Amino acid sequence: MASEYNGSSKASESVFKIPPIKFTKLFINGKFVDSVSGKTFEAIDPRTGEAITRVSEGDKEDIDLAVKAARQAFDHGPWPRMSGSERGMIMMKFADLVEKNVEELAALDAINGGKLFSHCKAMDIPGAARNLRYYAGAADKIHGTVLKLSKGFQGYTLREPIGVVGSIIPWNFPTIMFFMKAGPALTAGCSMVVKPAEQTPLSALYYAHLAKLAGLPDGVLNVVNGFGETAGAAISSHMGIDKVTFTGSTEVGRKIMTAAAASNLKPVSLELGGKSPLLIFEDADIDQAVNIAFNAIFYNKGEICVASSRVYVQEGIYETFVKKLVEKANSWVIGDPFDPRVNQGPQTDKKQFEKILSYIEHGKREGATLLRGGKRLGSKGFYIEPTIFTDVKVNSLENNYAIEEDMTIAKEEIFGPVMSLMKFKTMEEAIKRANNTTYGLAAGVITKNLNVANTVSRSIRAGIIWLNCYTAFDVDCPYGGYKMSGFGREFGLDALNQYLQIKSIVTPIHDSPWH
Repeated sequence: MASEYNGSSKASESVFKIPPIKFTKLFINGKFVDSVSGKTFEAIDPRTGEAITRVSEGDKEDIDLAVKAARQAFDHGPWPRMSGSERGMIMMKFADLVEKNVEELAALDAINGGKLFSHCKAMDIPGAARNLRYYAGAADKIHGTVLKLSKGFQGYTLREPIGVVGSIIPWNFPTIMFFMKAGPALTAGCSMVVKPAEQTPLSALYYAHLAKLAGLPDGVLNVVNGFGETAGAAISSHMGIDKVTFTGSTEVGRKIMTAAAASNLKPVSLELGGKSPLLIFEDADIDQAVNIAFNAIFYNKGEICVASSRVYVQEGIYETFVKKLVEKANSWVIGDPFDPRVNQGPQTDKKQFEKILSYIEHGKREGATLLRGGKRLGSKGFYIEPTIFTDVKVNSLENNYAIEEDMTIAKEEIFGPVMSLMKFKTMEEAIKRANNTTYGLAAGVITKNLNVANTVSRSIRAGIIWLNCYTAFDVDCPYGGYKMSGFGREFGLDALNQYLQIKSIVTPIHDSPWH
């Protein structure tokens, strides 16, 4: 049975028959192969903490082989030399195969990452197919411009694929992140070496298999399982890779930039951490605001880079908001992610599980009031109750406004189901507190006042602002970070341009009748 959120029940047993795991090796140059060392590591089921299977462990030598294959495919293979429409047709077929295997792919992300099977099946996997089709439609529309040069010259620009791309993806959205990078990179005509997170490699290997079936030439898409400090480091410093794209922590992002600079100065795009604020004003519809705020942090068990972990509520509605928030929490169901009644599955792995619990203890020690949750649920697996803190203190004052969040839980990214709930008096105070962070990935504003919405959305330094909604992602809507949340943009044509280089070509025009 699924367990109601009351801190005492055990997570439910599986109600879904897990399909057999088909792909566990590395995928290099169109073939599944063992790692050079022969080493393997466990893929863990976070529902139990037990191994699902073992997968090949790639290291520097395997990255070298994958880069060699990708380099050959880019420098001499057909993929970047196809017409855009030909590449688009293969990517459309890839999308069809993803949709055809939705059940099995959703099961892999659920069993390997603790994600809700129903959400994977309805959102993540279909979203991957939409991503492929969006960029496939752009493949034959990549072009430069004609330039009006002075004197007797003609000029034009070309947009050329950047080359071999190293893609290092996180564990919280294995499918979405895979195609967030692969969709635009493949469309541009690049070849790729993908390192999935060591926690969630299973679906990436399946996608490599489907890419082969769709007709991607050998060497264009390579997948190497492995650890960040070995395989990831090898990608970041590899002289044969022309660009690295990474989604993950700010700490690791710094290391990737350092390695990229120290090797061949390859360009890097980074989508990093966040401590995103949600500002709820007194004129908001409170029921709507409660739903938005709750899902904005507890969706995907809080393992989402844009999670609104800092919720600011204007003081006139604060008490009512808190009461309704508790009612919402009381109906939240935690349990096996294959159970359709469940709202929240287990955290992805033991390390993250323990990190979240440690932050909860920080909050209690520093004097925040634990309104709800704060404990492990059950004795098996990595389940944590949705946790809400109030009285999250601030220290520094400027012009009578509290502007520095003092407590650790209000400053550092937790990446789990932990909400810090605070109140504010004025719009000006809310803007200052929202911006008082080293991050700048996302923010939300809930108000019926258009002037407030416009002023606040233009004042917060973040890459995407949601008005009266949250996590409203779309493949046509670019997003990315300000400040220590990184740089570069995912989704939209802005993402495609990150995998293209602009080349200018100039030629003299003799005896032209006009200039």
